[in-house]
Amino acid sequence: MRDGRVERGVNPVDSEADTDAEGAAWDRLAGLLPEPAAGEVRDCRAIGEQEAGLGLLVGGLLAYGVALDGTTRAELSVLTETWGEREVLAARLAACADTGAPSPVRLLPAGETDGESDDTTGDPVSSVRVPWIACDRCAATLLRIHTREPWGELSYLAEAYVVDDRSWDTAADAYAALLACSPPA
Repeated sequence: MRDGRVERGVNPVDSEADTDAEGAAWDRLAGLLPEPAAGEVRDCRAIGEQEAGLGLLVGGLLAYGVALDGTTRAELSVLTETWGEREVLAARLAACADTGAPSPVRLLPAGETDGESDDTTGDPVSSVRVPWIACDRCAATLLRIHTREPWGELSYLAEAYVVDDRSWDTAADAYAALLACSPPA
């Protein structure tokens, strides 16, 4: 942060490589399921039905009792955010079994993610920073920036994503920055 302003992060990865990385993530996450469920998830992505694929993936994880570590759960949450399905799938993702294995990152429980307004003027429409994913190596937190709507609710989609006062336009870029932290010496 400089002079009270949030700096914009730069995505060092071009869109083709980013698409390859997302495809690899889909394959890895679908691979947590047995066949034919894994194939159905991959097929949804292949035909452009990512939202349906995410629903099948999370539903399959629950149905088959697949345990997730913190990093996998966070990665899946980022993917659901990217495709506009985070709110729809958050409770089901939280209900998935936990491996109990140590993980460098973790989703923050819903009760810890109410958010804090950046507004000090009393304006009913303001930006709200909502804690989302914590890094246990460096104590940084990935925040979603939402607008508080005039009726008091937060906007459905985040406007930006922030880690250590640097801002990104995409959840995936902010998550990559969170994972790239340097653990304290």
